[in-house]
Amino acid sequence: MTMSDNDLKPEEFAQAAAEAITDAQTRDFRGAAQVLAHAGLCGVCALEDAGGLALGIEFALPIVAEAGKLRLQWPLFETILIAKALGDSPLAAELVGGERMATWALQGSLQDKLAGHARYAKDCDWVLVADGQGGGALLDLSSVEIQSDEALDPEHPQSWLTLDSAKVLAELDVATFAALLRDSHILIAGFVNGAAEAALATTAAYMSTRVQFGRPLSAKQAVRHLLARMRLLQEASNAGIQRVLATDEYGSVRRTQPVLANALVNAAFVLEKSIHLHGGMGFTWEVPLHYALREVRKFDAAFGSGSLAQQVGRDFIKSV
Repeated sequence: MTMSDNDLKPEEFAQAAAEAITDAQTRDFRGAAQVLAHAGLCGVCALEDAGGLALGIEFALPIVAEAGKLRLQWPLFETILIAKALGDSPLAAELVGGERMATWALQGSLQDKLAGHARYAKDCDWVLVADGQGGGALLDLSSVEIQSDEALDPEHPQSWLTLDSAKVLAELDVATFAALLRDSHILIAGFVNGAAEAALATTAAYMSTRVQFGRPLSAKQAVRHLLARMRLLQEASNAGIQRVLATDEYGSVRRTQPVLANALVNAAFVLEKSIHLHGGMGFTWEVPLHYALREVRKFDAAFGSGSLAQQVGRDFIKSV
């Protein structure tokens, strides 16, 4: 780009992202890739030599948050990060241009010959997995066996991959993969927080318009207390995500695990209470909050179903 990052504001990317994501949701999976790529979303952090914008992760955050708000069923954060990690490789250019699509298996490794919790693997071309030695490997999905796991989401299942004959397209060194993992924590936190933010807005609007006994439900003190608590948790998640983008008072990068753990717990609470306040309609297609809750639960499962928060607690105890 010809302008510096200082001339741009991350929040300005949210509106443009929302328009592209809304358009993409009317297309098929590969058609969505073309729309998102044409809008520049896939390459926001990729190098200019690969056709990207070469911007920092803080510019990808509002894009991914909008994807969470609009319940986009497409591997956007995975594509953004993998395109960034591939540098000036021709593979990065294919992702940025929407010619190829990639996902990320958040569990397992190439060394174990098994990887799991990959989103949309059956529709993608490539998958990123840990190599088992601190680095990462980009694999051709046509060379691996894919098994769907419909336990948490039968409509958009996670996938488990058998990697015995996997074809490696590119390798990421330890430093690159570690940076990628850190960025993934931030973007996943932003995604689930965006999903919860949309649910809270929908619920607040519903509570203010649904009238019982001559008064809107939002006039009831119990409802107000619950909405206030939901907003408090949202603000806490927002503050944590923004804070982790900056270095601490000693100039060191902040740990992302506490932020991700907090965002997952808070988002699940807000979504579940949103469904509750809708009288259970959150499980219907009229108020499709269940889609967002499924995504949050899938990410939570990928990080150990609560074990991430436990590990954060153990690390804190050891540090004092």
